Amino acid sequence: MNGTGCMSEPLEREWRFYVEDMVGFCSKVLSYTQDLDASSFAGSGIHYDATLRNIELVGEAATHIPEKIRRAHPEIAWRKIIATRNRLIHGYLGIDNDVLWSIVQSDIPQLLEQLRILQSQGETSRLQPTGSSNT
Repeated sequence: MNGTGCMSEPLEREWRFYVEDMVGFCSKVLSYTQDLDASSFAGSGIHYDATLRNIELVGEAATHIPEKIRRAHPEIAWRKIIATRNRLIHGYLGIDNDVLWSIVQSDIPQLLEQLRILQSQGETSRLQPTGSSNT
């Protein structure tokens, strides 16, 4: 399937790359924190910084997912992901370590699972019309 002749295909393909990036960033977060507890994470320096940066990148990639895809997948908390990115980027002096640890422990694993499901839907997701529920 090379999809030639479809003007919207490059955009469809492009958002999939951002989802792939998000999966990678989430995986890094979990890898960087797998052997840590909350207090060792908060004091870990490089692990903390790398985790924080990858959570920011998850949110940055989410900003590039087209609105029609976001609407088609409301199970993913797109607005929360982007809002978290904005808070982390702009509120670096006021980051609550407990909230950040909670994101690492709860939100990132759930998001990773949801993104992998989105990826596995492959062509089916791309071909479904958005906003229509003809049941």
